[in-house]
Formats: sequence, structure tokens, C-alpha cells
Amino acid sequence: MFSKIAIIYSFLAFNLISCQNQAVIFEDQKLKGVCFVAPPMPIEANEFEPIRNINAGWVALTPYGFTRDGNPSFMYNKSSDGHWWGESPHGVAECVKMAHEKGLKVMLKPHAWVQSAASSFTGDLDFKTDAEWLVFEKTFGEYLLDFAKVADSTNTEMYCIATEFENFIKKRPDFWHKIIKDIRKVYKGKLTYAENWDSYDKVPFWNELDFIGVDGYFPLTDEKSPDLATIRSGWEKHKNELEKFSRKIQKPILFTEMGYQSTDFTTHKPWESYSKHPDNDVLQANAYRAFFEEMWQEKWLAGCFVWKWFPTMKREKKEGKKYEFRDKYTPQGKIGEEVLKDYFKKY
Repeated sequence: MFSKIAIIYSFLAFNLISCQNQAVIFEDQKLKGVCFVAPPMPIEANEFEPIRNINAGWVALTPYGFTRDGNPSFMYNKSSDGHWWGESPHGVAECVKMAHEKGLKVMLKPHAWVQSAASSFTGDLDFKTDAEWLVFEKTFGEYLLDFAKVADSTNTEMYCIATEFENFIKKRPDFWHKIIKDIRKVYKGKLTYAENWDSYDKVPFWNELDFIGVDGYFPLTDEKSPDLATIRSGWEKHKNELEKFSRKIQKPILFTEMGYQSTDFTTHKPWESYSKHPDNDVLQANAYRAFFEEMWQEKWLAGCFVWKWFPTMKREKKEGKKYEFRDKYTPQGKIGEEVLKDYFKKY
């Protein structure tokens, strides 16, 4: 009897290990998207046409909410009449409708903005007492559920439940398991969560979601202006680790954000601001090329959302001499836009 039980357990263990070693294959069409900056005022549907013109099929809408030092409550624009129309439930619903009219699919991706003297990075968010945590969880949970309802009522194709909350997840995992269940009750589409490139392997609830969401600002090379081959080689280590993790969890990986600034050094630490460095549109374009040539054919990769894309993109005057784009991350009007257009069409 003992030997039979031992054989059964050995068989089950072998099959479990075998399943974890199986390659994950994302069989649908890869998601080719951009992260759309919420418009402060109402816009028209033609603002989504340039996204279609670069052969993208998806857009991520990112309504921000806020928390400040000394007040654990989470605040966001609940009113359709308030500032930042595109961050209100009504404004988001209208943007989803317009994106759908232009043939785009939508991922709704709420973002938190931490206004703190200690750290503005959401991954560092912390409170001193359990009472403060409970206040934050109640108000933040309401924010997530409100936009989950918007996503469901507008037939939004995917909902990203939150972005980059490493410490919050580590200290308060019960909140996350519960909020996922609550969101599932009101939203019928696909779910993911966006974790930072250096901590996606610490998230305990990937099995409860449809995609492993990674904000892919991986460091690739510390050179000032590396060539394409150097940037491509910088992906090798990260690619192997991502594939291994995808096999372990048995879920496809979606780059919920990825992007580069049009400056020197942008592939060194892509998450840092390099606004004071010299412009380098070629490096931004080559960083996109390296991503597509090195990563896009991986079967476990579900796609990407490029950070970031502005409605009504305008130039600003600098030093009275020339006009330039106000944000270094956007590819709009740069070589990077043509690179995205070419590779989105090719793949």
C-alpha cells in the first residue's frame, strides 16, 4: 500500500513540475498599444486617429488619483465637471467610446500619484498605523471598483487593477486578494496588474489574473549613445528571466508599460528623468527597434503598451529659439513614431 501511495505522489509531483516547465504560448494577436495621457478637457474622437495611423490596435487609458502626506485617504475626480475631465469616470467612459469608434481596443489602467516628501514612487507607499492603512484601503478600493464598473459598462477589453505597489502588496496581501474577487464580481473582461520591472516576481496573486503585467523599464546598457547591437544584447538576461517566470506561473507576460526618452543615456535607466541630457531621437528609435527585434517574437510575450501618447500634442518654445515636444518619452513627431509604425505593421 505504501509503495502505491508513494508512486502516486511521485507521479503527481512529476506532472506538476512538468507543467511548470512547459512553454507558455500566447496564441492571440499580440497587443500593440500606447498609453494615452488623460486629456484635461473634453476631446473628439479624431484624437485617436493618429494611434490607428501607427498601426496600433490598443490604447491604455490612465486616470490618476492621489494620496498626500498626512492624509491616508485616496482622492480622485468623481465629478464629470471637475479638473482633468479625462480622469473622471464620465470622461474615461467617453474616451473608451471614442477609441472603440476608431477601431481600438482598450485597457483601462488606473494610476496612483503619491505626493510625499519621503518618496513619490508608489512602490514605496507606506503608513505608520493599521488605522491609516484601513482608511487608504477603503478609499483606494472604491477608486478601483468605480473604474472597474466603468470598464464593464463600456465593454472595455482589459482592466489593469493597479500599478507598481511593491510595499503595499508585501505588507497587505489580503487587500489584493479581496479586491481582485470584488472586481471580478463587477467586471467580466480580462485582468492584469502592472508591477515594476525589478519586482514582478514578488507578486503573490498572478494566478488570479489573466496576464503577468510588467512595466518594462529594464536597464540595458550604461553607454551614452549605444548602437542597436549593444541595446539588443542588453535584453538577453532579462529575456531569459521573464521566460522562466512565465513558465513558472504559466501565464503570458504583457508589458503594461515600456518606453524610452529621446535623450542620451535613455537605455541606461529608462525609468529615470533624463530631460537635462542632450536630445537623441536616434537612440529612442533604436531602443524601440531593439525591443521589437529581440523580444517581439517570444511566444510568451502578449504585447506592449508604449509610454506615452498625448492628445492634441503641441510643441513648446524653448529659450526663444526653437520649439520642441514638452515630454521626452513621447515618440510623437520623432523618428520613434515611424519605427513604431513600421514594426506594428510588420508584426
